[in-house]
Amino acid sequence: MGDFFTTIMMPFELLVAWIMYGFHQLWSAVGIDPASGVNWALSIVGLVLVMRSAMIPLFVKQIKAQRKLMLLQPQLSKIQAKYKGKSDPESRQAMTQETMELYRTEGTNPLASCMPILVQSPFFFGLFQVLNGLKRIAEGTRDPLGPISQAVARQAESATLFGAQLSDTFMNAHTTNTRILTILLILWMSGTTFIMQRQMMAKNTSAASMENNPMMNMQKTMLYVIPVIFAISGINFPVGVLIYWFTTNLWTIGQQTYILRNMPSPGSAAEKAYHERLARKGKPIPGASTTTTAVGSDVVDGGASGRQSGQRQQPKGKSRAKKQGPKTDGGTPPAPPTT
Repeated sequence: MGDFFTTIMMPFELLVAWIMYGFHQLWSAVGIDPASGVNWALSIVGLVLVMRSAMIPLFVKQIKAQRKLMLLQPQLSKIQAKYKGKSDPESRQAMTQETMELYRTEGTNPLASCMPILVQSPFFFGLFQVLNGLKRIAEGTRDPLGPISQAVARQAESATLFGAQLSDTFMNAHTTNTRILTILLILWMSGTTFIMQRQMMAKNTSAASMENNPMMNMQKTMLYVIPVIFAISGINFPVGVLIYWFTTNLWTIGQQTYILRNMPSPGSAAEKAYHERLARKGKPIPGASTTTTAVGSDVVDGGASGRQSGQRQQPKGKSRAKKQGPKTDGGTPPAPPTT
C-alpha cells in the first residue's frame, strides 16, 4: 500500500519540487541569499500563488454550484418535508432519488463545492513528502527528486527561519525558537481556517437556506471542529507545510472577500450590502424591475420617475375629442361654469 501511494504521489512531488526550485532561483536572482530560510519560505509562498491561480476556474465553478444549491433550497425543503418522519428504507431511497433528480435537472452537484479542496490535497501531501524527504536526499539515502539534487537538499535542509528548519515539526523540535514558531503558525493556520469558513457562512448564506437545513447545521458544527482538528494535527506538520497552509488560507480569504463584494449569493447579507453600495453610488441594482413606456420611437422610464406608465396612448380625432370634452383625473367631466 505504501509503494502504491508513493507511486501515485510521485508526479505531484515532482511538480512541487520544480515550482519551489524555480521560485528559489528567482528569489536568488533578485538578491535573496539562496541558503537562507527566507528564500525557501518565499518559494513555498510562490508555490501557493501558482497553485491557487491555476485553481481559479475551479473556484468559479464552486461559487456557481453554491449559488444553485441556495436557489434550490426551497425545493429541497419541500422534498424533505414530504418524507419527514418516514425512516423506512423505501422512503429514504425515494427521497434520495428525488433529490438527485432535482440536482440532475438543474445541472448542479453538491460535490462541485468541494472540488478546490479535493484538487489541492495531492499538492499539499506532495509538499509534505518533499519536505520530509529533504534530509534523506541530503544524506544520500534517497534519490534526488527532479531539480532537488543532494547539494540543493543540503542547502534547503540547513536553511533556517527564525532558528527553525522548514522540515522541523513541533514534535521533533530541538530548540525553543522552533517550538514558538510552530505554535504561532499552528494558531495562525487554525485561526484563518475559522475566519475563512465563518466569512462565507455569515455573509454569503441566505436566511432561507439556514432554516431547517441539516447541511447548514452540519456546517455550523464543522466551523468549530475543523480548526480544532487542524490545531491538533498541526503539531506533526513541518514548518514549510504550516507556511503553505497559512498562506493558502490568506489567499482564500482575499478571494472570498472579492466574491462577497462583487458576486454575492441571492438573499445573503453580502447581497444586501452590495445593493446598498450600488444605491449610494446611484448605480442600478441588479434584478430591480423598472417599467418602460414606448412612445413612438422613444422609450420613457416610468419606474422611479413615474412620469408615464401603462399602455400606449391612442390618438384621437378632433371631433371625438371635442365631443368628449376634457376630463379630470377621475375621468368625469368638469362642472359647467356658473353665470
